[in-house]
Amino acid sequence: MIRNLLREKLEEALKEASYPNIEPEVLVSTNPKFADYYSPVALKLAKALPDQSVSEIAKSLQAKLPADEKIYTAAIAPNGLVNFKIADEYLQSQIQKIVEEDTNFGKVDIGKNQKVQVEFVSANPTGPLTLGNGRGAFSGDTLANCLAFAGFEVEREYYINDTGNQIKNLGDSVLKELGLGKENLDELYQGDYVREISTEIKNGIDIESYKDKPIELGEKAARFILDTYIKPSLKKINIGFDHFVSEKSLHESGKVIATLDLLKKKNLALEKEGAIWFSPKKPLGSKIGEADRVLVRSEGGQNAPTYFLSDIAYHLDKFDRGFEKVINIWGADHAGYVPRMKLAMSELGFSDRVVIIITQLVRLVENGKEVRVSKRAGRFITLEELIDKTSLDAARFFFVSHAPNTHMDFDLNLARETSSKNPVFYVQYAHARCASLLKKAQKEGFSLASISKSDTSLLSRPEEIVLMKQLLRLPELIEDISKNFAVHLLPAYTTQLADKLHRYYEREKIIGEKKEVTLARLALITATKTLLRNSLQLMGISAPEHMD
Repeated sequence: MIRNLLREKLEEALKEASYPNIEPEVLVSTNPKFADYYSPVALKLAKALPDQSVSEIAKSLQAKLPADEKIYTAAIAPNGLVNFKIADEYLQSQIQKIVEEDTNFGKVDIGKNQKVQVEFVSANPTGPLTLGNGRGAFSGDTLANCLAFAGFEVEREYYINDTGNQIKNLGDSVLKELGLGKENLDELYQGDYVREISTEIKNGIDIESYKDKPIELGEKAARFILDTYIKPSLKKINIGFDHFVSEKSLHESGKVIATLDLLKKKNLALEKEGAIWFSPKKPLGSKIGEADRVLVRSEGGQNAPTYFLSDIAYHLDKFDRGFEKVINIWGADHAGYVPRMKLAMSELGFSDRVVIIITQLVRLVENGKEVRVSKRAGRFITLEELIDKTSLDAARFFFVSHAPNTHMDFDLNLARETSSKNPVFYVQYAHARCASLLKKAQKEGFSLASISKSDTSLLSRPEEIVLMKQLLRLPELIEDISKNFAVHLLPAYTTQLADKLHRYYEREKIIGEKKEVTLARLALITATKTLLRNSLQLMGISAPEHMD
């Protein structure tokens, strides 16, 4: 990666200039007129060296930078930034590398095979996967793909919340549907799926025997929903999991009780008010005690472990399985739960190894108006229905395009568009355009072998330079995502690449110039096609060879 190379050059300059040993940051410039990359290292050093100005430090570093004009040139901006321009010769040399590496181009080895778990979707087994679940589903899948591309050993996991009040409410919902239960509509689930599972379950059991056993009936209904609705939906949207872990199994295995014993041993559990509380030594807010949460409550004279305790047990189980880092992608309703969960893991020695990403709400918009939904009332759009109304590719691209901590509108009309207005169509069309050009070239006698051996030093037009710079950003982007988990940067990158390809195509004649120039441009088209395909595949999106 050119960015890492520039970072290494700055490290050498820091050493040569006898400056403090700091890690110099290298960033992509937002104004290519002045630089391709820049470093604020002089500004950072000036804070530690008050006797030297930013300008003096920057000029000293520039003087010590190893000269290599075949790769880059360096200049000092008036504000003290070290600016880098990448040499055309270097850019040209990378095109053949992309063509040769093909599906492997963009891979990095940041992970060093460290085991990382991504837990996502984990929708409660009380109904089908809905529109809201799509955000975590596609973002989690893309993140797992990117981490694997970055050299991590990644496992995908789905956590099944199959105990507690929601399961009892599900059982009561089935009983009510069959005329045997309560009329408390506020707590119960409604909709066609409740009627369907009620009919199916009734045919296989003596339903009267479950009249006073809503929890046991709810467990049967939850398994039916998982097997009949959730897992088939996951298959339809091409998301697979290495493991499905049941909350109930944690209780049955004794791991929840073992976790409570561990918290007591570490003086993190306190008995008060007839319950057992998590009582951390570190404050969550301004004082000790603000983070206290119930671990075990008393219900009907019996101890009842809370979700919080089972979630702590679940995370400890993850680390027992050898994961270096665990990443949870949770819905907006879990936002308030994050601080206490992070604090609990910090108290147990895992503070830097738990990442929790919260996805905000999604509004479905059609013809400029919001489509009102309510899962509990049975008025919702399932994820499968959304795919049927649009397409899997559009759904994936739209969901991944938004940072998870932002609210988003899913525009059904835009997702159905088959024009450049639709961003996924725009990107896929760029890939198809590359494929079409290469097919045309082959018909005119340009072989893949001759393209792969072309003289890429002939790629010197402004649009070619801009396109080549964009191509080389993918490995850097994968490195960034492996650290900040910001997968929404990937569709943005892919859209920018498609835009640069379309501009190049419109302004330059790819086939028809001198043979040597044509071959070089076809190599650039091949490299662009490779990067578009690799990026789309990371998002789980198809890369069509032709489009109507």
